[in-house]
Amino acid sequence: MGDPRNVAHAKKVIQEKHHKGNAQLAKKKQAVPQESSAMKTGQAAKPDQKPDPTQLEKSLAILAKLKEMEFHSRANIEKLAQLSLTIEDELKQKAFVEPIGALYSAQDAFQSKILALIEAYQMECERLKPAG
Repeated sequence: MGDPRNVAHAKKVIQEKHHKGNAQLAKKKQAVPQESSAMKTGQAAKPDQKPDPTQLEKSLAILAKLKEMEFHSRANIEKLAQLSLTIEDELKQKAFVEPIGALYSAQDAFQSKILALIEAYQMECERLKPAG
């Protein structure tokens, strides 16, 4: 397969990006409650309204699909890191270093955004659950 050093470096890069993404996510978490409270204002006007079980079921299905997308996104980040190492270090194809780096950055941004969306959507699913 590949040089174990390249695999180790790829993992390190992934961890650094993940750590950076978590820091960005923490910043976004502060903004998300404000957004979700703004979204809830229309619904908060009807506190006596009972949650619709079919709406909860459909929402949980969407949440599962979002989580599946996040899983694949994480896998894509790992694959892109490995490809980047191969292109840059082994093949010495400098012309492709920047484009693959841009793909990695785009996938990392998607990862951060989908994690924030999943967190907000989980809160919505919890709100839809019947009390009791």
